[in-house]
Amino acid sequence: MDWYQTVFEVIDMRSFSNLWYWIALAVSWSTASHWVIGVPFDLVQRAARKGGQVETDVHDLVRINVNRVLYISGVSGTWLLAIVSFLLTMLALLGFYYAVEFCQAVFLLAFPMSLVGLLSIHTARAIARHGLEGPPLFARLRRHRFYTQAIGMLAILVTAFWGMWQNLSIGALGN
Repeated sequence: MDWYQTVFEVIDMRSFSNLWYWIALAVSWSTASHWVIGVPFDLVQRAARKGGQVETDVHDLVRINVNRVLYISGVSGTWLLAIVSFLLTMLALLGFYYAVEFCQAVFLLAFPMSLVGLLSIHTARAIARHGLEGPPLFARLRRHRFYTQAIGMLAILVTAFWGMWQNLSIGALGN
């Protein structure tokens, strides 16, 4: 028996019917909504409630991560935009024009995450521009998390509908 045939029999390579894809999707969005610009959101909430050393820690983490995001976007932003745009276009064409299910699945995960990346750059610029600290900073981080969760919910909804459509279509063709 051929090695590739064995692997493809053991592991379901259809993305939308694979449990691991849905686990990866859930973990990705859970992680994206928990880490707001690299700062754990539970720490932001605790800093808003208690202040003191926790608030200082959040300010330090935000300062470090905002500087990091702004440096990367300033130095490599154009190249990153070009590369990510190329990859997303390639995934979209392969997935939806040439009907490669794996590329559809990766696109439906990567495209909304790229929107969250752009949102993170926008939030980092706003924090740096206005020199946010204390309650205005916490409000901005909460808003960023809300938008991330909204993008995530819409992305999961679209992915679920598309995945069900693909499974039903392929299931109907298989019979």
